[in-house]
Amino acid sequence: MENLSDADLQKIVDEVVSSLMREMPSTISAQEPSTKDSIESSSSSNNKTVALGADHGGFLLKENLKRFLSDQDYKVIDCGTSSGDSVDYPDFARAVAEHVQEGKAWRGIMIDGAGIGSCMAANKVPGVRAAMCYDYATAFNSREHNNANLLTLGAGLIGPNLAKQIVTTFLDTDFGGGRHTRRVDKIMEIEK
Repeated sequence: MENLSDADLQKIVDEVVSSLMREMPSTISAQEPSTKDSIESSSSSNNKTVALGADHGGFLLKENLKRFLSDQDYKVIDCGTSSGDSVDYPDFARAVAEHVQEGKAWRGIMIDGAGIGSCMAANKVPGVRAAMCYDYATAFNSREHNNANLLTLGAGLIGPNLAKQIVTTFLDTDFGGGRHTRRVDKIMEIEK
């Protein structure tokens, strides 16, 4: 397979997204979830505050996304790290997750090398539903089906353009409600 340019890749992604959108049912129940831990959908929320964190492996991508989010009129709470010096990702994942848990941030984004460890750490914080996403489909599904409120990314696995697409999808996708509410409630029940 030959190397694709960003423009070619974006065209392919746009075609896939358009195809998926045509296949989706035209009416999706938009019930709000019944758990008190749930975060309102992006279309009904005036709060555009995002907690953003990274370890040393995600530092450069965090800085890139911080500018991107600010340009999109999001208020960004930078939870660190502040350089490429080696640090421990659980400390920053916890900080991002606690901002979401406490309602200081509407959504959280945490970046490390692979996104896996930060997802595990963030999900230990009550009320947080972190999802590691690596493409449009996982970002969309994490929001529509699982009402994820924290996104983890692997800076070693994705580039800045794909990261921006994932972040945009994650922040713009509403929770689908309906049958998904029952399932998210069951996830939150396990926590208790």
